[in-house]
Amino acid sequence: MDGLAACRLPFRQSIGRRGKYIVFTVGQNGTRSVSYLLVHLKMSGRLDVLSAETPRDKHVHFAFVLDNGYELRFNDARKFGRVYLVDAPSEITGALGPEPLEAGFTLKAFRQLMGKKSGALKPLLLDQTFIAGIGNIYADEALWRARLHPLRRAASLEPDEVAALYRGMRQALSDGIRHEGAAIDWVYPEGNYQDHFRVYGRTDEPCRRCGSAIRRIVVGQRGTHYCPRCQRQGPRQRARV
Repeated sequence: MDGLAACRLPFRQSIGRRGKYIVFTVGQNGTRSVSYLLVHLKMSGRLDVLSAETPRDKHVHFAFVLDNGYELRFNDARKFGRVYLVDAPSEITGALGPEPLEAGFTLKAFRQLMGKKSGALKPLLLDQTFIAGIGNIYADEALWRARLHPLRRAASLEPDEVAALYRGMRQALSDGIRHEGAAIDWVYPEGNYQDHFRVYGRTDEPCRRCGSAIRRIVVGQRGTHYCPRCQRQGPRQRARV
């Protein structure tokens, strides 16, 4: 995303979300047809509403020109973010899995999904075609709550362990929303979920449940944190969140 691009939004119909994508429903100039702008913030992206007269800093890569003298600017220091203009959101989001916090995503539905999988749990939770919206932090936090090792095979889970993972996943996401996300470094200073992590980023610190030192391993090129006592890879542990 080199350089700066800008577009003018003729009107806004709605703003929503699908997985990790922010979805703007917009109309095209002079017609009744509808198109969609999708923004994926990735690691460091953010959206700022600022006066059009405010100088754009070097990390602004896209500006949505609003009709009230303001701009919605996409600021992304690491340049991993993406912006799409499409006729239908499904062009980008069609392969995403279910939303884990929707009312229709029941334990029964989760059991059906898990029944088709056999890989390790951590990569599975990060697979956006399996479940939409779970990132590295939330996968670690969910597995800690469920007392499941990140490398445990999905096919090996007992029914109560599947239920514990379902609850842990939804609790970790709900906690993140309540604390407005995590401020990991300077690119995203908002949120305070990092003050409530149970396991993520707490290498060598005591487990909040049993006191054992938290360990860090790399799973699928992602830093992964777990408690070696609460989340054993071998004999199953009592699945309790």
